Amino acid sequence: MLSSVHSTWVVVAIALLISAVPKSANAQTPPQTPPQNLNPSANPLQFPTKPQEVQIQTTVPLSLAQALELARRNNRNLQVTILELERSRSALRESQAALFPTLDINGSVTNSGNGFSSSTSQPSTSFNGTAQLNYNLYTSGSRQAIIKQAEEQLRIDELDVENQSREIELNIKTQYYNLQQADEQVRINQSAVANAQASLRDAQARERAGVGTRFDVLQAQVNLANAQQDLTNSLSDQQIARRQFGTLLSLPQTVDITAADTVALAGLWQPSLEQTIVEAFQNRPELRQQIAQRNISEQQRRQALAQVRPQVGLVTSYNLLDRFNDSASITDGYSIGLQASVNLFDGGAANARAAQARSNIAIAETQFANQRDQIRFNVEQYYAQLRSNLDNVQTSSVGLEQAREALNIARIRYQAGVGTQTEVIEAENDLTRAEGNRVTAILDYNRALANLQRAVSARASR
Repeated sequence: MLSSVHSTWVVVAIALLISAVPKSANAQTPPQTPPQNLNPSANPLQFPTKPQEVQIQTTVPLSLAQALELARRNNRNLQVTILELERSRSALRESQAALFPTLDINGSVTNSGNGFSSSTSQPSTSFNGTAQLNYNLYTSGSRQAIIKQAEEQLRIDELDVENQSREIELNIKTQYYNLQQADEQVRINQSAVANAQASLRDAQARERAGVGTRFDVLQAQVNLANAQQDLTNSLSDQQIARRQFGTLLSLPQTVDITAADTVALAGLWQPSLEQTIVEAFQNRPELRQQIAQRNISEQQRRQALAQVRPQVGLVTSYNLLDRFNDSASITDGYSIGLQASVNLFDGGAANARAAQARSNIAIAETQFANQRDQIRFNVEQYYAQLRSNLDNVQTSSVGLEQAREALNIARIRYQAGVGTQTEVIEAENDLTRAEGNRVTAILDYNRALANLQRAVSARASR
Protein backbone atom coordinates (compact mmCIF):
# COMPACT_ATOMS: atom_id res chain seq x y z
CA MET A 1 0.00 0.00 0.00
CA LEU A 2 2.83 2.40 0.90
CA SER A 3 4.64 1.79 -2.39
CA SER A 4 1.39 2.37 -4.31
CA VAL A 5 0.84 5.72 -2.61
CA HIS A 6 4.46 6.65 -3.24
CA SER A 7 4.16 5.78 -6.95
CA THR A 8 1.01 7.88 -7.25
CA TRP A 9 2.79 10.78 -5.60
CA VAL A 10 5.66 10.52 -8.08
CA VAL A 11 3.27 10.49 -11.06
CA VAL A 12 1.48 13.59 -9.77
CA ALA A 13 4.84 15.23 -9.15
CA ILE A 14 5.96 14.60 -12.72
CA ALA A 15 2.76 16.14 -14.06
CA LEU A 16 3.19 19.17 -11.84
CA LEU A 17 6.84 19.47 -12.80
CA ILE A 18 5.80 19.77 -16.43
CA SER A 19 2.87 22.11 -15.79
CA ALA A 20 4.79 24.36 -13.39
CA VAL A 21 7.32 25.41 -16.04
CA PRO A 22 6.29 28.81 -17.42
CA LYS A 23 6.06 29.33 -21.16
CA SER A 24 9.19 31.48 -21.12
CA ALA A 25 11.18 28.56 -19.72
CA ASN A 26 11.71 27.37 -23.29
CA ALA A 27 14.12 30.24 -23.81
CA GLN A 28 17.82 29.57 -24.16
CA THR A 29 19.44 28.48 -20.90
CA PRO A 30 22.13 30.88 -19.63
CA PRO A 31 25.69 29.57 -19.62
CA GLN A 32 26.72 27.77 -16.46
CA THR A 33 30.05 29.60 -16.11
CA PRO A 34 29.51 32.86 -14.19
CA PRO A 35 30.87 36.09 -15.71
CA GLN A 36 34.42 36.95 -14.75
CA ASN A 37 33.45 40.44 -13.58
CA LEU A 38 31.73 38.85 -10.58
CA ASN A 39 35.02 37.82 -9.02
CA PRO A 40 35.78 39.74 -5.81
CA SER A 41 38.89 41.82 -5.35
CA ALA A 42 42.09 39.82 -5.02
CA ASN A 43 42.89 41.91 -1.96
CA PRO A 44 40.71 40.73 0.95
CA LEU A 45 41.71 43.87 2.89
CA GLN A 46 40.22 46.24 0.29
CA PHE A 47 38.46 49.09 2.04
CA PRO A 48 36.43 51.47 -0.18
CA THR A 49 36.81 55.13 0.77
CA LYS A 50 34.83 56.89 -2.00
CA PRO A 51 31.08 56.76 -2.76
CA GLN A 52 31.67 55.77 -6.39
CA GLU A 53 33.58 52.70 -5.18
CA VAL A 54 30.40 51.26 -3.62
CA GLN A 55 27.85 52.60 -6.10
CA ILE A 56 25.98 49.88 -8.00
CA GLN A 57 27.05 50.16 -11.63
CA THR A 58 25.62 47.01 -13.19
CA THR A 59 22.99 44.36 -12.53
CA VAL A 60 23.83 40.85 -13.72
CA PRO A 61 21.24 38.06 -14.13
CA LEU A 62 22.44 34.78 -12.61
CA SER A 63 21.08 31.26 -12.92
CA LEU A 64 21.11 28.98 -9.90
CA ALA A 65 23.85 26.85 -11.48
CA GLN A 66 26.00 29.94 -11.99
CA ALA A 67 25.40 31.07 -8.41
CA LEU A 68 26.47 27.66 -7.06
CA GLU A 69 29.65 27.72 -9.13
CA LEU A 70 30.39 31.27 -8.04
CA ALA A 71 29.89 30.34 -4.38
CA ARG A 72 32.28 27.38 -4.62
CA ARG A 73 34.85 29.71 -6.13
CA ASN A 74 34.42 32.76 -3.90
CA ASN A 75 32.94 31.69 -0.58
CA ARG A 76 35.35 32.74 2.16
CA ASN A 77 34.12 30.23 4.74
CA LEU A 78 34.87 27.41 2.30
CA GLN A 79 38.30 28.89 1.60
CA VAL A 80 39.10 28.90 5.32
CA THR A 81 37.96 25.28 5.64
CA ILE A 82 40.21 24.26 2.74
CA LEU A 83 43.17 26.04 4.36
CA GLU A 84 42.49 24.16 7.59
CA LEU A 85 42.56 20.94 5.59
CA GLU A 86 45.96 21.84 4.15
CA ARG A 87 47.17 22.56 7.68
CA SER A 88 46.08 19.08 8.78
CA ARG A 89 47.92 17.51 5.85
CA SER A 90 51.10 19.26 6.99
CA ALA A 91 50.50 18.09 10.56
CA LEU A 92 50.21 14.50 9.32
CA ARG A 93 53.49 14.79 7.44
CA GLU A 94 55.06 16.14 10.63
CA SER A 95 53.86 13.15 12.66
CA GLN A 96 55.05 10.70 9.99
CA ALA A 97 58.57 12.09 10.37
CA ALA A 98 58.85 9.95 13.53
CA LEU A 99 59.04 6.87 11.28
CA PHE A 100 62.52 7.94 10.18
CA PRO A 101 65.76 8.43 12.14
CA THR A 102 67.13 11.87 12.90
CA LEU A 103 70.66 12.84 11.85
CA ASP A 104 72.60 15.71 13.43
CA ILE A 105 75.97 16.98 12.23
CA ASN A 106 78.08 19.37 14.33
CA GLY A 107 81.47 20.85 13.56
CA SER A 108 83.81 23.36 15.14
CA VAL A 109 87.17 24.97 14.38
CA THR A 110 89.19 26.02 17.47
CA ASN A 111 92.39 28.08 17.78
CA SER A 112 94.14 27.74 21.17
CA GLY A 113 97.45 28.95 22.76
CA ASN A 114 99.14 29.95 26.06
CA GLY A 115 98.17 33.62 26.07
CA PHE A 116 99.66 36.91 24.89
CA SER A 117 102.34 37.13 27.64
CA SER A 118 103.85 33.73 26.98
CA SER A 119 105.56 32.41 23.87
CA THR A 120 106.67 29.00 25.06
CA SER A 121 104.48 27.24 22.53
CA GLN A 122 102.87 28.07 19.25
CA PRO A 123 99.10 28.36 19.02
CA SER A 124 97.29 25.47 17.37
CA THR A 125 94.16 25.15 15.28
CA SER A 126 91.99 22.06 15.33
CA PHE A 127 88.78 20.82 13.71
CA ASN A 128 86.28 18.65 15.55
CA GLY A 129 83.25 17.12 13.82
CA THR A 130 80.48 14.85 15.09
CA ALA A 131 77.66 13.08 13.30
CA GLN A 132 74.93 11.51 15.44
CA LEU A 133 72.00 9.33 14.33
CA ASN A 134 69.04 8.62 16.64
CA TYR A 135 66.09 6.34 16.09
CA ASN A 136 63.31 5.30 18.44
CA LEU A 137 63.10 1.54 18.09
CA TYR A 138 60.21 1.02 20.48
CA THR A 139 57.81 3.64 21.87
CA SER A 140 55.13 1.40 23.45
CA GLY A 141 52.71 2.46 20.69
CA SER A 142 53.10 6.21 21.17
CA ARG A 143 54.50 6.87 17.70
CA GLN A 144 51.75 4.90 15.93
CA ALA A 145 49.09 6.60 18.07
CA ILE A 146 50.38 10.08 17.14
CA ILE A 147 50.33 9.26 13.43
CA LYS A 148 46.88 7.68 13.67
CA GLN A 149 45.57 10.74 15.50
CA ALA A 150 46.86 13.02 12.74
CA GLU A 151 45.25 10.79 10.11
CA GLU A 152 41.90 10.95 11.89
CA GLN A 153 42.15 14.74 12.23
CA LEU A 154 42.85 14.95 8.50
CA ARG A 155 39.76 12.83 7.91
CA ILE A 156 37.67 15.17 10.07
CA ASP A 157 38.87 18.20 8.10
CA GLU A 158 38.20 16.45 4.78
CA LEU A 159 34.66 15.76 5.93
CA ASP A 160 34.41 19.33 7.15
CA VAL A 161 35.17 20.58 3.63
CA GLU A 162 32.46 18.27 2.30
CA ASN A 163 30.03 19.41 4.98
CA GLN A 164 30.82 23.07 4.38
CA SER A 165 30.29 22.62 0.64
CA ARG A 166 26.87 21.05 1.28
CA GLU A 167 25.93 23.85 3.67
CA ILE A 168 26.99 26.52 1.20
CA GLU A 169 24.98 24.79 -1.52
CA LEU A 170 21.89 24.81 0.71
CA ASN A 171 22.37 28.48 1.62
CA ILE A 172 22.79 29.46 -2.02
CA LYS A 173 19.67 27.58 -3.09
CA THR A 174 17.62 29.00 -0.21
CA GLN A 175 18.74 32.57 -0.88
CA TYR A 176 18.19 32.14 -4.61
CA TYR A 177 14.62 30.99 -4.01
CA ASN A 178 14.15 33.98 -1.69
CA LEU A 179 15.39 36.23 -4.48
CA GLN A 180 13.00 34.58 -6.94
CA GLN A 181 10.13 35.07 -4.52
CA ALA A 182 11.03 38.75 -4.10
CA ASP A 183 11.14 39.20 -7.89
CA GLU A 184 7.83 37.39 -8.32
CA GLN A 185 6.20 39.43 -5.59
CA VAL A 186 7.22 42.59 -7.43
CA ARG A 187 5.71 41.20 -10.64
CA ILE A 188 2.49 40.17 -8.86
CA ASN A 189 2.13 43.56 -7.19
CA GLN A 190 2.80 45.35 -10.48
CA SER A 191 0.01 43.28 -12.01
CA ALA A 192 -2.21 44.15 -9.03
CA VAL A 193 -1.52 47.86 -9.58
CA ALA A 194 -2.38 47.49 -13.27
CA ASN A 195 -5.63 45.72 -12.37
CA ALA A 196 -6.48 48.38 -9.81
CA GLN A 197 -5.82 51.13 -12.36
CA ALA A 198 -8.10 49.38 -14.85
CA SER A 199 -10.84 49.13 -12.22
CA LEU A 200 -10.43 52.81 -11.38
CA ARG A 201 -10.78 53.77 -15.05
CA ASP A 202 -13.92 51.66 -15.33
CA ALA A 203 -15.40 53.28 -12.20
CA GLN A 204 -14.59 56.78 -13.43
CA ALA A 205 -16.04 56.04 -16.86
CA ARG A 206 -19.29 54.73 -15.32
CA GLU A 207 -19.47 57.80 -13.06
CA ARG A 208 -19.12 60.13 -16.06
CA ALA A 209 -21.81 58.14 -17.89
CA GLY A 210 -24.15 58.55 -14.95
CA VAL A 211 -24.48 54.85 -14.20
CA GLY A 212 -21.82 54.71 -11.50
CA THR A 213 -21.38 56.31 -8.10
CA ARG A 214 -18.72 58.40 -6.39
CA PHE A 215 -18.45 55.63 -3.80
CA ASP A 216 -17.30 53.17 -6.49
CA VAL A 217 -14.59 55.63 -7.60
CA LEU A 218 -13.37 56.20 -4.04
CA GLN A 219 -13.34 52.47 -3.39
CA ALA A 220 -11.27 51.91 -6.54
CA GLN A 221 -8.86 54.70 -5.55
CA VAL A 222 -8.33 53.17 -2.10
CA ASN A 223 -7.70 49.77 -3.68
CA LEU A 224 -5.14 51.33 -6.06
CA ALA A 225 -3.39 53.11 -3.18
CA ASN A 226 -3.14 49.84 -1.26
CA ALA A 227 -1.75 48.04 -4.30
CA GLN A 228 0.84 50.78 -4.86
CA GLN A 229 1.91 50.56 -1.23
CA ASP A 230 2.32 46.78 -1.53
CA LEU A 231 4.39 47.32 -4.67
CA THR A 232 6.65 49.81 -2.89
CA ASN A 233 7.24 47.38 -0.04
CA SER A 234 7.96 44.51 -2.41
CA LEU A 235 10.50 46.63 -4.32
CA SER A 236 12.28 47.28 -1.04
CA ASP A 237 12.24 43.57 -0.18
CA GLN A 238 13.61 42.81 -3.63
CA GLN A 239 16.56 45.15 -3.16
CA ILE A 240 17.32 43.67 0.26
CA ALA A 241 17.19 40.14 -1.15
CA ARG A 242 19.59 41.09 -3.94
CA ARG A 243 22.12 42.64 -1.59
CA GLN A 244 21.86 39.73 0.84
CA PHE A 245 22.51 37.28 -1.97
CA GLY A 246 25.40 39.38 -3.26
CA THR A 247 27.01 39.32 0.18
CA LEU A 248 26.68 35.54 0.30
CA LEU A 249 28.47 35.29 -3.07
CA SER A 250 31.22 37.77 -2.08
CA LEU A 251 30.44 39.91 -5.11
CA PRO A 252 32.36 43.09 -5.98
CA GLN A 253 31.11 46.28 -4.36
CA THR A 254 29.72 47.75 -7.59
CA VAL A 255 27.72 44.73 -8.86
CA ASP A 256 24.12 43.75 -8.18
CA ILE A 257 22.44 40.53 -9.31
CA THR A 258 19.00 39.27 -10.22
CA ALA A 259 17.55 35.79 -10.69
CA ALA A 260 17.70 34.58 -14.30
CA ASP A 261 15.82 31.31 -13.76
CA THR A 262 12.05 31.19 -14.00
CA VAL A 263 10.06 29.90 -11.04
CA ALA A 264 9.43 26.18 -11.52
CA LEU A 265 9.72 22.93 -9.57
CA ALA A 266 13.42 22.18 -9.09
CA GLY A 267 13.07 18.42 -9.46
CA LEU A 268 11.64 15.25 -7.98
CA TRP A 269 12.59 13.05 -5.07
CA GLN A 270 11.74 9.45 -5.93
CA PRO A 271 13.14 7.32 -3.02
CA SER A 272 10.69 6.37 -0.29
CA LEU A 273 10.99 7.80 3.21
CA GLU A 274 12.69 4.67 4.54
CA GLN A 275 15.19 4.61 1.67
CA THR A 276 15.91 8.29 2.23
CA ILE A 277 16.60 7.79 5.94
CA VAL A 278 19.04 4.94 5.30
CA GLU A 279 20.79 6.93 2.57
CA ALA A 280 21.19 9.86 4.94
CA PHE A 281 22.80 7.62 7.57
CA GLN A 282 25.25 6.36 4.96
CA ASN A 283 26.15 9.74 3.47
CA ARG A 284 26.13 12.35 6.19
CA PRO A 285 29.69 13.50 6.95
CA GLU A 286 28.76 14.48 10.51
CA LEU A 287 28.36 10.83 11.53
CA ARG A 288 31.74 9.92 10.09
CA GLN A 289 33.26 12.92 11.86
CA GLN A 290 31.99 11.63 15.21
CA ILE A 291 33.56 8.25 14.48
CA ALA A 292 36.85 9.96 13.62
CA GLN A 293 36.66 12.03 16.81
CA ARG A 294 36.15 8.86 18.82
CA ASN A 295 39.24 7.35 17.16
CA ILE A 296 41.27 10.45 18.04
CA SER A 297 40.35 10.06 21.71
CA GLU A 298 41.36 6.40 21.56
CA GLN A 299 44.78 7.34 20.16
CA GLN A 300 45.17 9.99 22.88
CA ARG A 301 44.48 7.31 25.48
CA ARG A 302 47.23 5.14 24.00
CA GLN A 303 49.65 8.02 23.97
CA ALA A 304 48.98 8.74 27.63
CA LEU A 305 49.60 5.13 28.69
CA ALA A 306 52.76 4.94 26.56
CA GLN A 307 54.39 7.59 28.76
CA VAL A 308 54.73 5.09 31.63
CA ARG A 309 55.86 2.19 29.47
CA PRO A 310 59.32 1.27 28.16
CA GLN A 311 61.02 3.41 25.51
CA VAL A 312 63.99 2.04 23.54
CA GLY A 313 66.14 4.07 21.18
CA LEU A 314 69.19 3.52 18.96
CA VAL A 315 72.03 6.06 19.23
CA THR A 316 75.06 6.06 16.91
CA SER A 317 77.76 8.69 16.51
CA TYR A 318 80.89 9.30 14.51
CA ASN A 319 83.67 11.70 15.66
CA LEU A 320 86.42 13.30 13.60
CA LEU A 321 89.38 15.27 15.05
CA ASP A 322 92.22 16.95 13.19
CA ARG A 323 94.85 19.26 14.70
CA PHE A 324 96.44 21.36 11.99
CA ASN A 325 100.23 21.95 11.69
CA ASP A 326 101.23 18.86 13.66
CA SER A 327 102.66 15.55 12.69
CA ALA A 328 99.64 13.53 13.80
CA SER A 329 97.09 12.37 11.29
CA ILE A 330 93.35 12.71 11.51
CA THR A 331 91.81 10.72 14.32
CA ASP A 332 88.24 9.45 14.25
CA GLY A 333 86.00 7.12 16.13
CA TYR A 334 82.43 5.88 16.37
CA SER A 335 79.99 4.60 18.93
CA ILE A 336 76.72 2.71 18.74
CA GLY A 337 74.38 1.82 21.55
CA LEU A 338 70.87 1.36 22.84
CA GLN A 339 69.10 3.61 25.27
CA ALA A 340 66.17 2.36 27.31
CA SER A 341 64.02 4.22 29.77
CA VAL A 342 60.81 3.73 31.71
CA ASN A 343 58.92 6.19 33.87
CA LEU A 344 58.25 4.19 37.03
CA PHE A 345 56.16 6.83 38.78
CA ASP A 346 54.60 10.05 37.50
CA GLY A 347 52.11 10.67 40.26
CA GLY A 348 49.25 9.14 38.26
CA ALA A 349 49.33 11.82 35.52
CA ALA A 350 49.40 9.33 32.63
CA ASN A 351 46.46 7.33 33.98
CA ALA A 352 44.54 10.56 34.54
CA ARG A 353 45.09 11.60 30.91
CA ALA A 354 43.99 8.14 29.78
CA ALA A 355 40.82 8.47 31.88
CA GLN A 356 40.09 11.84 30.25
CA ALA A 357 40.47 10.22 26.83
CA ARG A 358 38.07 7.42 27.81
CA SER A 359 35.51 10.06 28.81
CA ASN A 360 35.99 11.75 25.44
CA ILE A 361 35.34 8.41 23.74
CA ALA A 362 32.04 8.06 25.58
CA ILE A 363 31.14 11.66 24.69
CA ALA A 364 31.81 11.03 20.99
CA GLU A 365 29.67 7.89 21.05
CA THR A 366 26.80 9.78 22.72
CA GLN A 367 27.09 12.63 20.22
CA PHE A 368 27.01 10.10 17.40
CA ALA A 369 23.69 8.76 18.68
CA ASN A 370 22.27 12.28 19.05
CA GLN A 371 23.43 13.21 15.56
CA ARG A 372 21.91 10.06 14.10
CA ASP A 373 18.52 10.78 15.68
CA GLN A 374 18.65 14.41 14.53
CA ILE A 375 19.43 13.34 10.97
CA ARG A 376 16.40 11.05 10.94
CA PHE A 377 14.16 13.80 12.25
CA ASN A 378 15.45 16.26 9.62
CA VAL A 379 14.78 13.75 6.84
CA GLU A 380 11.27 13.04 8.08
CA GLN A 381 10.56 16.74 8.52
CA TYR A 382 11.69 17.81 5.04
CA TYR A 383 10.15 14.75 3.40
CA ALA A 384 6.77 15.65 4.89
CA GLN A 385 7.19 19.29 3.85
CA LEU A 386 8.10 18.18 0.33
CA ARG A 387 4.91 16.17 -0.05
CA SER A 388 2.64 18.81 1.46
CA ASN A 389 4.16 21.56 -0.67
CA LEU A 390 3.69 19.43 -3.77
CA ASP A 391 0.00 19.12 -2.92
CA ASN A 392 -0.10 22.89 -2.41
CA VAL A 393 1.36 23.43 -5.88
CA GLN A 394 -1.48 21.44 -7.39
CA THR A 395 -4.13 23.21 -5.29
CA SER A 396 -2.72 26.68 -5.93
CA SER A 397 -2.49 26.04 -9.69
CA VAL A 398 -6.18 25.20 -9.80
CA GLY A 399 -6.99 28.17 -7.56
CA LEU A 400 -5.06 30.54 -9.83
CA GLU A 401 -7.05 29.54 -12.89
CA GLN A 402 -10.30 29.90 -10.95
CA ALA A 403 -9.27 33.36 -9.69
CA ARG A 404 -8.53 34.56 -13.23
CA GLU A 405 -11.89 33.34 -14.47
CA ALA A 406 -13.67 34.90 -11.50
CA LEU A 407 -12.07 38.30 -12.19
CA ASN A 408 -13.12 38.20 -15.83
CA ILE A 409 -16.69 37.37 -14.83
CA ALA A 410 -16.73 40.09 -12.17
CA ARG A 411 -15.61 42.74 -14.68
CA ILE A 412 -18.13 41.63 -17.28
CA ARG A 413 -20.90 41.75 -14.66
CA TYR A 414 -19.79 45.19 -13.49
CA GLN A 415 -19.59 46.59 -17.04
CA ALA A 416 -23.03 45.12 -17.75
CA GLY A 417 -24.44 46.82 -14.67
CA VAL A 418 -25.40 43.63 -12.84
CA GLY A 419 -22.31 43.46 -10.62
CA THR A 420 -20.65 45.80 -8.14
CA GLN A 421 -17.27 47.43 -7.84
CA THR A 422 -16.78 45.56 -4.58
CA GLU A 423 -17.02 42.25 -6.42
CA VAL A 424 -14.34 43.37 -8.90
CA ILE A 425 -11.97 44.53 -6.14
CA GLU A 426 -12.46 41.31 -4.21
CA ALA A 427 -11.80 39.29 -7.36
CA GLU A 428 -8.61 41.32 -8.03
CA ASN A 429 -7.38 40.71 -4.50
CA ASP A 430 -8.22 37.02 -4.80
CA LEU A 431 -6.18 36.82 -8.00
CA THR A 432 -3.23 38.55 -6.35
CA ARG A 433 -3.36 36.11 -3.42
CA ALA A 434 -3.73 33.13 -5.79
CA GLU A 435 -0.67 34.17 -7.79
CA GLY A 436 1.30 34.64 -4.57
CA ASN A 437 0.11 31.30 -3.20
CA ARG A 438 1.24 29.46 -6.32
CA VAL A 439 4.69 31.09 -6.31
CA THR A 440 5.03 30.40 -2.58
CA ALA A 441 3.98 26.77 -3.01
CA ILE A 442 6.52 26.16 -5.78
CA LEU A 443 9.37 27.89 -3.95
CA ASP A 444 8.48 26.21 -0.65
CA TYR A 445 8.65 22.90 -2.48
CA ASN A 446 12.07 23.85 -3.86
CA ARG A 447 13.27 24.86 -0.41
CA ALA A 448 12.06 21.57 1.08
CA LEU A 449 13.81 19.68 -1.73
CA ALA A 450 17.05 21.59 -1.09
CA ASN A 451 16.82 20.84 2.63
CA LEU A 452 16.10 17.18 1.96
CA GLN A 453 19.08 16.96 -0.38
CA ARG A 454 21.21 18.56 2.33
CA ALA A 455 19.86 16.15 4.94
CA VAL A 456 20.86 13.23 2.71
CA SER A 457 24.02 15.00 1.41
CA ALA A 458 22.90 14.61 -2.18
CA ARG A 459 24.09 17.15 -4.72
CA ALA A 460 21.54 16.72 -7.51
CA SER A 461 17.81 16.28 -7.84
CA ARG A 462 16.64 12.74 -8.32
